[in-house]
Amino acid sequence: MQRELDGEGTPLEIALVGVNRMDSAGGNEEICNGRDLPWLQDVADQNVWGVWSVTYRDVVVLDEENVPVAVFNLTTGDLGNPAHYDSLKALLWAVAGR
Repeated sequence: MQRELDGEGTPLEIALVGVNRMDSAGGNEEICNGRDLPWLQDVADQNVWGVWSVTYRDVVVLDEENVPVAVFNLTTGDLGNPAHYDSLKALLWAVAGR
């Protein structure tokens, strides 16, 4: 989706980044293998998952100030379903101001 978003142009940059749960650091190498999605590791002094009340497989959409404005869960909104894919893409474009 990142390549698709980049190719369509937007007033604001849209960047997709994964943030791993603190207690799952051991799986970082495996999750990154063969992928190009930037991957960050949550740590205790940031506690991103806690601060943002993240649920497993949430896509947290941030505004230009890096404030969460929407959540899209990939378990209930499987991107293999074209309608869900389109919904997430439309959400990202809406927040980016397109």
